[in-house]
This record gives sequence, C-alpha cells and structure tokens, in this order.
Amino acid sequence: MDWIWKAILIIFVGTIILRIAGRKSISQMTLSQTVIMIAIGSLLIQPVAGKNIWVTFGVGGVLVLTLMLMEYAQVKFDFMERFLTGRSVSIIENGRMNEKNMKKLRFTVDQLEMKLRQLNVTSIQDVKTATLEPNGQIGYEWKDLKQPATKQDVQMIHTELNRILQALQLNGTQDRNGKGNPDIFQEVEQKKHIQPPPDRLQ
Repeated sequence: MDWIWKAILIIFVGTIILRIAGRKSISQMTLSQTVIMIAIGSLLIQPVAGKNIWVTFGVGGVLVLTLMLMEYAQVKFDFMERFLTGRSVSIIENGRMNEKNMKKLRFTVDQLEMKLRQLNVTSIQDVKTATLEPNGQIGYEWKDLKQPATKQDVQMIHTELNRILQALQLNGTQDRNGKGNPDIFQEVEQKKHIQPPPDRLQ
C-alpha cells in the first residue's frame, strides 16, 4: 500500500512545482523551459519505481528554481535572452520567402504553408512580414491592401460619408435658392419676382 500515498503525494507536490514554474502550455514554452518540464515529468515518476521520494521532490524543486533564475536573468540581461531563448527570425519579407533564413532554421516550405493555413492565410503573397518566434509560432503582418478594416477605419469612412452627404445637401439647397431655382417665399417678402415671369403670364 506504500505506492498509494506516494502516488497521491506525487500528484500534489508535482502540481505545486509546475504551478510555481508557470502557466505556459507546451506550444508557448522556450527550449530551456521544455527541457526542464520534461525533466520534472520524468523525475516525478521515480518514487514509484522505488527511489527516495523526498530526494525526488528536492531535485524537482532545484530544477524549478533553476528555471526561475534563468527566466529572471533573461529579463535583466539582453544577451542572456538571446543565448537561452533566441530571437525572432524573418521568414517572409514583402510577400516573398526568405530562403536564406529558412535554410538556417531547417524550416521547409511545407511547414511554413501548414502554419500559415492554421492562421487562415491563403497566400504567401498577401503577407507583408512573417517571423518564426522562439516558441515555434509564426507572427505575421498583412500587406496594406489585405488588412481587415478596424473599427477606427469604419468610423472614419462613416464620418467622411456624412461629410459628403452634408455637402451634397448644402449644394442642393443653394441650387434651390439660387437664380436657377428662385425661392417663391422670398418673392412674397420682397413683393416682386426674383425672375421675371413670361409676358403671357404676367
């Protein structure tokens, strides 16, 4: 029955250790985070195989502490971030693949197209810039003509349409009140015709 309390304790302590380590999913982890999480997962199962459970938890704590120190160092020192995590690399520029960088990354065209399809991108030519992030995800920017309209864009169009409509209405009023379309109410006030009527109707 010894294995029962060990299993319960492993789940409880393992949850606490991983909670301290952070909430990132596997797809969001950097290389160093992934390595340590795999190590912790392998380590936590050791007590079931007869290893000392407290030594296991101690080693797990050291691994998490190491991870936290590495992350803190990346925040404080830029060169540590470049060394441990890496930087984003451009793989598409102005709608064309950067073959040089893709070769360095050993990133194939099929892999690129697969990730773009997952982002609902139908054509590489529609993408202004795309980068491969340190966690393996792709960041991208549409070309200007392919970018979806934002709420601000819609509001600007609405404002411009209202301005044009008001200008058209103003011009229409001026036409009605001008010489071409005399205001018959003004004729009553002025007691004369603004435009002389035909002789046969005077």
